[in-house]
Amino acid sequence: MEFFDVIKNRYSVRGYKSDKIEKEKLDQVLEAGRLAPTGVNYQGFKIFVIDTEKHKEELKKIYTEPWFVEAPIVLGIAMDPSKAWTRPWDGKNISDIDAAIVMDHMILAATDLGLGTCYIGAFKKDEAVKFLELDEKYEPVLFTPLGYPNDEGRKPEKKAIDELVVFK
Repeated sequence: MEFFDVIKNRYSVRGYKSDKIEKEKLDQVLEAGRLAPTGVNYQGFKIFVIDTEKHKEELKKIYTEPWFVEAPIVLGIAMDPSKAWTRPWDGKNISDIDAAIVMDHMILAATDLGLGTCYIGAFKKDEAVKFLELDEKYEPVLFTPLGYPNDEGRKPEKKAIDELVVFK
């Protein structure tokens, strides 16, 4: 797919087939995450590849929507804020931004490969920390199912560009 076709075709998938993901496709999605830019290239993240079938019950505790555990894989991103850049002038740690960039790269790569995803930020943090066995340094930031879509898809209404862009 051309880049703008990927952007136009990407949507939040809320229904998945149980079909396994080919290793080559999974490797490409993970490589997209590895190549994602992070502040000062610190790369203070971990990508978790979770086998849904093996961990369905634990995943249901993290996020309760039934479609979350339909895909064969769930990807998770955890960040170590101490390994992320912090703006010296105001103390803003950008680990959450880095995690979003990494996830976005993987989600766009997945779309290009015909796979579906859905950003999950509204998960139960304590359950995620317990399941991923994170120490106090790492914080879970985002999850996404990864699999072949089995839904109708959606084209949500988007605001006009003049409502979103300000030229100065």
